[in-house]
Amino acid sequence: MSENRSNAFLIEEKPGRLMRKYAVPCIISLLVAALYNIVDQIFIANAAYLGSTGNAANTVVFPLTVVALAIAVMIGDGACAFVSISLGANRKENAHRSIGSAMIACVASSLALTALYLALAEPLLTLFGGRVNEETFHSAREYFFWITLGVPFYMFGQAMNPIIRSDGSPKFAMVTTVLGAVANLILDPLFIYGFHWGMMGAAVATVLGQVLTAALAVWYLCRMKAVRLSRESFHVWPGLMKRYIPLGLCSFLAQISLVAAMAAINNMLQRYGALDPVFGQARYAQIPMAVVGIVMKCFQIVISISIGLAAGCIPIVGYNIGAKRPDRVKALFNRLLASEAAVGLVALIIVELFPRQLIALFGAANESAYYTDFAVKAFRVYLCMLPLATVNKGTFIFLQAMGRALESTALSMVREVVFGVGFALLLPRFFGLDGVLYSMPVSDVLTFVLSAALILRTRAVLSRGDLALRGKF
Repeated sequence: MSENRSNAFLIEEKPGRLMRKYAVPCIISLLVAALYNIVDQIFIANAAYLGSTGNAANTVVFPLTVVALAIAVMIGDGACAFVSISLGANRKENAHRSIGSAMIACVASSLALTALYLALAEPLLTLFGGRVNEETFHSAREYFFWITLGVPFYMFGQAMNPIIRSDGSPKFAMVTTVLGAVANLILDPLFIYGFHWGMMGAAVATVLGQVLTAALAVWYLCRMKAVRLSRESFHVWPGLMKRYIPLGLCSFLAQISLVAAMAAINNMLQRYGALDPVFGQARYAQIPMAVVGIVMKCFQIVISISIGLAAGCIPIVGYNIGAKRPDRVKALFNRLLASEAAVGLVALIIVELFPRQLIALFGAANESAYYTDFAVKAFRVYLCMLPLATVNKGTFIFLQAMGRALESTALSMVREVVFGVGFALLLPRFFGLDGVLYSMPVSDVLTFVLSAALILRTRAVLSRGDLALRGKF
């Protein structure tokens, strides 16, 4: 049977070796993607004419870019999981048709989102806390306009990245993202410091990097290995979309619910910052939003490693489920959980011991002492449960890869909406600005209790391979 499968090595090589082969490029791709926004913030923060106002504007716009990412990963991750399962079961027709329909869905949805953003820019920026002061709103509006023009390229690159991995080319998927980020890294200082383009310069540098990533994805899709695209591929194929979109629904909800949490957090920062004796002053009003935005971006770096570990397993898990090898899936799950915990622990040590060094990267020398003091507290409180956060995220994605979309989606929604939004709105009523910081660790602790139950259940089901093979997945 295996000789008829171009990706047969996925059921032959050791799980640990496969995990390294797929996860490392995926981690690098996601890290680089996360660094797009981080790089913008570092250059913005260290430009004296932008500073914390520019960083606050970046924080306002960031959730709106996550909406685009949410749609892209729903299409891309869903198609990736479905293609991997199809290839494992030797159903190549389903594989190429699902990729073609995913490309059409991505282009159509990206153009619709771009039009919506251009039409509703000011209300959207207001919704995400852009009215903290006039300087922040002006900078956010300028940055958002140019970022919006790049949405179609951003979404296409992000959606095709997991599909390229499912074709057995995780390294190329990594290279497409890395080259785009390198372009951004080169152009940011040129546009911000050299041309003095300000927020527009940061945005244009980002968009040009995204254009490069999308172009490389198109080049690869014309030269796929395990799957060959043809004219027949490029139809909507509703029957297939109904099968792969649910597999990406967890990725979508994880991102879109993060948007809801960020909206709640930004508005609570604006509301309770105005009541603070220091941050209630106009000249310091943007500091809480700028700082929490920076802390959240640093969290995104950690969670990108976590997601990369798990997402790198998606093609391996899907293929082995299609090939009916639950024993290998269980071995991979055990390795993933241990790796996730280790990543979270290392990150926790860094943010707890070196918060001043971290905030120094973001222009602390150009700001007041209030900026640094609040940042130190934010790093140490907001991120104090990182090991639990990484294990939670890995569990969500692994369940998704196994085709258990309902459990994965439910757990993700409870974390981001019920806990993430709920505590962000509730705790500030009792603890003021500190309540916003407490909302993150409280949410992670409660989510881990639920994750632990699902982890034990999943391992038990995988141990009973006969149950798994009778349709459990």
